[in-house]
Amino acid sequence: MTWLITGGAGYIGSHVVRALDSAGHLTVVFDDLSTGKKSRVPANVPLVVGSILDGDLVASTMREHGITGVVHLAAKKSVAESVENPELYELTNVVGTETILAAAHASGVKYFVNSSSASVYGESGIARVSESDPAIPASPYGATKLAAEGIVDRYRALDMATCSLRYFNVAGSVAVELRDDSVANLFPIVLRNIEQHERPKIFGNDYETPDGTCVRDYVHVRDIAEAHVIAAEMLMTSDLPPVLNIGTGRGSSVLEVVRTLLDLTKSSLEPEFVARRSGDVGELVADVTLARKVLGVNFTSDVPEIAASLIN
Repeated sequence: MTWLITGGAGYIGSHVVRALDSAGHLTVVFDDLSTGKKSRVPANVPLVVGSILDGDLVASTMREHGITGVVHLAAKKSVAESVENPELYELTNVVGTETILAAAHASGVKYFVNSSSASVYGESGIARVSESDPAIPASPYGATKLAAEGIVDRYRALDMATCSLRYFNVAGSVAVELRDDSVANLFPIVLRNIEQHERPKIFGNDYETPDGTCVRDYVHVRDIAEAHVIAAEMLMTSDLPPVLNIGTGRGSSVLEVVRTLLDLTKSSLEPEFVARRSGDVGELVADVTLARKVLGVNFTSDVPEIAASLIN
C-alpha cells in the first residue's frame, strides 16, 4: 500500500505521515506549501508540490507513485477567515476535495480517508454531539467541511471505501519540528502571546458554561494520527461508517487552556476578555462511543498533557 497524503507537510498531516511510516506504510506527500513546511516531510518520503485544484498533477502523481489510498487533509481551516472570505473556502475545501476524489477514482484508487471537522455540528444546540445528531454549521468553514463529506459519500457509492474523520480540537505535538504554528489555533496563539509578553485574548466570557468561556474537546495530535492509521488499515478489510467523531469525550474551557499554558510557562500575564467571535458556539464535545466501538480507540490525553508536549 502506498498512501497519498494531501496536506502532508502541514501540522496534522506531518504527524499522520510519521504514524503511517511507523506502521510500515509507504507515503507520498502532496502539498502546495502555502502553510505546510518542506522541513516537516521525512527525507525518505517523496514530496510533490502543487495545488489540490490541479487535477492533472494530482492524477499523474497517483499514477507515477502507484497510489492505492488517499488521506485527504489539505484544506483551509480558519473559522474567522472563512467568514471574511467564504469563496476561498468553497474553492479549496469543496472544489479541492472533488478534484482529489475525481482523480483518485479515475486512477483506480479504492481507499479514501477524509479529514473533516466537528465544526459541521455548529448550531445544532447539542453540547455533546454524536454522528447521528444534526449538522448545522455556524460558519462557512463548517459548511464547506460538511459539503466535502457529501462529496466523499458520493464516491463511496461508486465503490470506493471511504470514511470522514470529524476531528474535534487538535493540539500538541510529538516533536519540536512538527509543532503547530497556526495563526488560528488556540495553543500556538497563546504561546506566541506569552513569548511576546502580550495578554492572551479570550473571545467571550458570557457563554452558558461553567466559567463563561467556550468549552471544547481537545485531542492530542498523536491520537489523531493514530486514528488515521487505524481507519486507513481497516478500510482495506472492512466497511467503516461514513463519519466518525475523533476526540476524548471530555470538555475543557478556553480559560482552562490559557491558565494551563500561563502556569506551565510561569508567566505573570493575565488573559484579556474581548467580544465573542462570529461563528463560535458555546460548547462542543465529542460523543466518541462509535469511534471506541469501531476503531477500538480510547483517547484520554488532557489539557495539561497536551500543553506539556509543546513546552517541555
